[in-house]
Amino acid sequence: MKLSKRDFLRMSAAGLACMPNSLFAQTDMRAVTARVADIQLLPDDYGKTQIWGFDGIAPGPEIRVTQGARVQRRIINELPDPTSTHWHGIRIDNAMDGVAGLTQDAIRPGDSFDYDFVVPDAGTYWYHAHNRSFEQVARGLQGALIVEEPEPIDIDREEVLILDDWRIDPETAQIADTFGAMHDLSHAGRLGNYITTNGVYNLAKSVKRHERLRLRLINASNARIFQLALEGLEGWIVAMDGMPLAVPQPVEGSFLLSSAQRVDLIVDVTAEVGSAGHIVQLSRDESFSQVAFEVTGDGTRARRGTPQPLPPNAHAIPDLGSARDIALLMEGGAMGGMRGAMMGGRMSSMRDMMETGNFWAFNGAVGGMDGPALAELSRGETVRLKITNDTSFPHAMHLHGMHFHEIAADGSLGALRDTTLLDRGEVRALAFVADNPGKWLLHCHMLSHAASGMMTWVNVA
Repeated sequence: MKLSKRDFLRMSAAGLACMPNSLFAQTDMRAVTARVADIQLLPDDYGKTQIWGFDGIAPGPEIRVTQGARVQRRIINELPDPTSTHWHGIRIDNAMDGVAGLTQDAIRPGDSFDYDFVVPDAGTYWYHAHNRSFEQVARGLQGALIVEEPEPIDIDREEVLILDDWRIDPETAQIADTFGAMHDLSHAGRLGNYITTNGVYNLAKSVKRHERLRLRLINASNARIFQLALEGLEGWIVAMDGMPLAVPQPVEGSFLLSSAQRVDLIVDVTAEVGSAGHIVQLSRDESFSQVAFEVTGDGTRARRGTPQPLPPNAHAIPDLGSARDIALLMEGGAMGGMRGAMMGGRMSSMRDMMETGNFWAFNGAVGGMDGPALAELSRGETVRLKITNDTSFPHAMHLHGMHFHEIAADGSLGALRDTTLLDRGEVRALAFVADNPGKWLLHCHMLSHAASGMMTWVNVA
């Protein structure tokens, strides 16, 4: 379907894709330049849109390596502002985590920084800017980091699908320069009006009937929670946030993918020849195809059975019997009851907080990287982190450097994740082994929320 300028002006949100260039990691340092570029993001009857992209494209070049390989990238900053690059979901050496202000200084315009690390886990990850990320990620500074299993799995092919939304001024075709808007900071975050997959509206892929695909979905948006379903595809969730499930879960109904989360699906094409299967995005008002898989013929193989689990990544298992308990209370935002919080070492009213662009608090204090750690942890100890969302909005909480289990109501350990979504009023307990030394950020990945108080860190020593 071709989207006209008139269609776009009539719509408040829509979208999908053009595949990024592949970049296979080598043993030598390879340069990637963060720079301003003009791309054809909108339909052809619009002009080009100025973005900030790695190597001038959005998404940035795909990095693909095998589990246990070494990744070496020299990030050269040709942007007008300082930047840094975070390797989201990787159990990485702390000095390589890419958090400006905590693990490194921001890369100034004209300078560069060498990232050099080993990827211990197979899975679907991504990389993105981590200095003023609420602006820089929204301008396009993100890309996929794919770590393949040592042995191939039983699929016909795979697709990496980066879901994103952009806030576009339809009159100028430019990204709306409303970064740090009070409504975004205090409500649901910066939501776009133009939804894409791999950077282009209305992505379609050709497939054969009964083909088996691995779909690696990455939510690179600032704040959007995608509610997705399958149509004309039979699917199983085989990994979340890069970590394999012990048993593949059939996709029945819809599933959520919050900002920063990833999901790996194995799907069989069941749609008839001449029709299409779809990843469908569901919303309150309508549903539409996020990605279409157009069936051009019959495959050479018959239908297969339930896929086998992916090989597990080796992680230490938390010992809940000896766990250290830590509480994190999230407060603030619009329509919340918080009247004030500690800020800059003193108690501040909500009005004073708002004047400095802060709307949220962790444990009664406006969060940041210059304050005290949420916890000083001993290497190897088990942590049980209880997070309470006492706000009117959902929050996607991301822990750097380690993965955690969501603890079920019966006390059992759920799948490993690095980002968990808490709805308004929800309480969730997480368990992890603090086995990676360093200063690790813990923050809401609705990036405007992180910029306005929802940020803390833990120190593992």
